[in-house]
Amino acid sequence: MRVPLSWLAAHVDGLPTDVDAVGEAFVRVGLEVEDIHRGPDLKGPLVAGRVLEIEELTGLKKPIRWCQVDTGDPDGPRGVICGARNFAVGDLVVVALPGAVLPGGFAISARETYGHVSDGMIASARELGIGSDHAGILVLPPGAAAPGEDATVLLGLDDPVVELAVTPDRGYCFSVRGLARELAGAFDSDFVDPAARVEVPAAEGDAWPVTLDDPACARFVARRVEGVDPAASSPWWLQRRLLAAGMRPISLIVDVTNYVMFELGQPLHAYDAARLTGGIHVRRAAGGETLTTLDDVERRLDPDDLLIVDDSGPIGLAGVMGGASTEIGQAGEGGTIDVVLEAAHFGPYVIARAARRHKLPSEASRRFERGVDPQLPPVAAERAARLLVEHGGGTIAAGRTDAGAAPAPTPVRMPLELPDRVAGVAYERGATVRRLHQVGCSVEFDTGTDGHGLGFSTVVATPPSWRPDLVQAADLVEEVLRLQGYDTIPSILPPAPPGRGLTPAQLRRRAVSRALAETGSVEVLPFPFVGAAVWDAFGLPADDVRRRTVPVVNPLDADRPALSTTLLPGLIDALVRNRARGFSDLVLHTVEQVVLPHAKPVAMPDPDVADRPTDAEVAQIKAALPAQPVHVGVVLAGDRERRGWWGPGRPARWADAIEIGRLVGAAAGVELRVTTASLPPWHPGRCAALRVGDWIVGHAGELHPKVVEALDLPPRTCAVEIDLDALPLRDDRPAPRVSPYPPVSVDVALVAAADVPAAELTEALEIGGGDLLEEVRLFDVYTGHQVADGHRSLAFALRFRAPDRTLTNEEANAARDAAVAVAADRFGATLR
Repeated sequence: MRVPLSWLAAHVDGLPTDVDAVGEAFVRVGLEVEDIHRGPDLKGPLVAGRVLEIEELTGLKKPIRWCQVDTGDPDGPRGVICGARNFAVGDLVVVALPGAVLPGGFAISARETYGHVSDGMIASARELGIGSDHAGILVLPPGAAAPGEDATVLLGLDDPVVELAVTPDRGYCFSVRGLARELAGAFDSDFVDPAARVEVPAAEGDAWPVTLDDPACARFVARRVEGVDPAASSPWWLQRRLLAAGMRPISLIVDVTNYVMFELGQPLHAYDAARLTGGIHVRRAAGGETLTTLDDVERRLDPDDLLIVDDSGPIGLAGVMGGASTEIGQAGEGGTIDVVLEAAHFGPYVIARAARRHKLPSEASRRFERGVDPQLPPVAAERAARLLVEHGGGTIAAGRTDAGAAPAPTPVRMPLELPDRVAGVAYERGATVRRLHQVGCSVEFDTGTDGHGLGFSTVVATPPSWRPDLVQAADLVEEVLRLQGYDTIPSILPPAPPGRGLTPAQLRRRAVSRALAETGSVEVLPFPFVGAAVWDAFGLPADDVRRRTVPVVNPLDADRPALSTTLLPGLIDALVRNRARGFSDLVLHTVEQVVLPHAKPVAMPDPDVADRPTDAEVAQIKAALPAQPVHVGVVLAGDRERRGWWGPGRPARWADAIEIGRLVGAAAGVELRVTTASLPPWHPGRCAALRVGDWIVGHAGELHPKVVEALDLPPRTCAVEIDLDALPLRDDRPAPRVSPYPPVSVDVALVAAADVPAAELTEALEIGGGDLLEEVRLFDVYTGHQVADGHRSLAFALRFRAPDRTLTNEEANAARDAAVAVAADRFGATLR
């Protein structure tokens, strides 16, 4: 929305002339200032001129005119070369004389061209920097100025323009009326409502028959003006304001409807009464109907479209654009036409859908879809009718059609002191009522005493018709605080109570993420939504619990409409995306929540928003929410150890994934036990279950080759996922025991069946070794002719140490033999 400062000043008493102060005031009341246009960078003589003669030059590739222009110079008219053809002898134009510099650094000088000396330039609105129209010369209305008069003031080039971005909830600010009201509140000045200046006299009878067949049109006002001269020029003050607002003047009738729309915020449409057939109806479109709009495009209508129709069919797409069949045409007998003015109130949603469906945004639809004052139609129609009478020589016909009615506003109750309590500021007495009056509310009081004998005072505010967003006490509080100034609310940080910090769960989460980062992993924030296709790619059975997801009502991506029950889909997407950008060796991790729905649907209560929910309702709401445990997810691909002069490198494999899982457990203060497992999407022979005791808390290993192929992953991609919330929180972690005595290292090689997991053999050695055993490490696995078929040899390094003495060889060997005995007893392992 663009608005010149002078237009605002006409409705705000004592408005500052400093445009920067006005821009700051708009920001204070919550509006976004996009730009302040201080006027075009134009220097030198710029005058009004009257065209006296026009000579058409021939023999040239394009039309060129040699014009004699009276610029008030005592030496006589000036000769000016011009290529535009939208002006005639007697027209008043703007002439840049030699020495002038137009916007963009375009200097004007007397120069010879096309066999004549052009002593200046006849300028267009775009060349003067006051509009975007470059189709022709800027022609001033007759009598707008005398030849030779300074055009700088005439064109309003010294009148700055404020450009604002109006948010969808502030539709009333799409008008000078709304913006001036906001400025009046910001400066505590008197506001002169332009709508209040328009007297709407009583009128008997209808101006034109109107029938409303759809509730999306709540009100339709028609006013008829007879005998309007369609060739009459719009007054210059009106054209100048339209140009400043970014609208190109077209004709008197069109300019008047646009001007009233900018002034009051009510879109209007003008029909040629001679082209209307029968009464006007408002209804939805029927199947197969078409409409040729004013832009000469035939549009196929949708049943959701709201139409303006007469007996001939559709004549307008309601609230968006009129139809070509009833466009203001040529004058009839006597050189005049009769005009029917439409001022209606349409539902925001139907207009918004139609404008987007037909890709036809317009100034009217922008206002309707944000909400228009339903009390404005008769005022706007009367204002436009009087302008047509004043400048087009018409006569307002008797009668006014006013079909439908504006909805009655609903009063809102609010404790008088609520704004003070919300802001934490003791505002001066009467500030709340004064600010609500500035918004446009009518205010009454309801006083009394409560059950404890304490007095109370409640404000009962009836919102104005142009503020349908004021529906609850919080909305009124926001208006008071906004106009009082958000900058007056103190910014005070609440004191941090001593003895509090991060919770144990938060500390554990940070420790895990830090431990992973220290190994070279990169933390990512993957997309938390999934579609059914990913479960098929994972090879999950139809009854797998991970397929049961919580759907999102309005998903960001139609192909991923549900919240994920695992972190792997999002991590794999991040892996694929990074691989596509040239990163081949990757370890990515995330620590985030997953969403696990209830086994059976749980009803969610819908408490009344007027009061706080009861404790029972709060408990029911919490019970209905799905479980959202925190998981740790890691994916690995490419080389785990990069190749270089030191060697060929080593690709990531299932053992690396398991070690990362153990690292997560260690960072969380828990030692995880590793056992074999088979769970999609992992490879059944290269998947490990990570346990706390006998409870499975996660899985790690290499992804199944079919999953790798289906998701276009690098070969042997590995993954880890652990339920971090399932790990026990240990408040008192045992301090490590440090012995000053030397260790005794012993190696053993055990031959066991090939299907015996190395982790279980390790656990058996740890049990048998007792308290003296400090570490067990697998350092070699061998299969060959020296080992029986179906068996393998696993070599372990055992380290023994006593906390209070130096071990003897006999003690170490005895502990080793005890460890081997347990392995032999459990798995039939023998020393090699």
